[in-house]
Amino acid sequence: MPTPSRYWREIPQRYRFEANQCTKCQAKFFPPRLICPECKNKELEETKIEEKGKLLTYTIIRVPPHQYVDQAPFAVGIVELDDGVKLTGQIVDCDFDDLKIGMRLKLEFRKVYQEGDSGILCYGYKFVPD
Repeated sequence: MPTPSRYWREIPQRYRFEANQCTKCQAKFFPPRLICPECKNKELEETKIEEKGKLLTYTIIRVPPHQYVDQAPFAVGIVELDDGVKLTGQIVDCDFDDLKIGMRLKLEFRKVYQEGDSGILCYGYKFVPD
């Protein structure tokens, strides 16, 4: 669970799906990085990730960490976006029986959880059927 200060530092990428792309090899990274792990280039430019992709794999979480207890059971999957970026995220707004490998999903900005009884509301992305 991120601390409030870490959470606030990550807001641009969480809220606007900001990534960066290597100016040399064109590899794209989300979350953004300082050095390209592919070619070690330090010149990266800000870009946005694609918001649609296909489901590679998923699981159903029945016993979650405490901040997600009110959401259980829920699906979490790995989605390969149309630009090749792979993300792990919760899959919402569909029945578990409707989940299929290869199905099209899209990113949506949603509330992820609330930290503590009077803590900050943590927003980020979740996947929904396209």
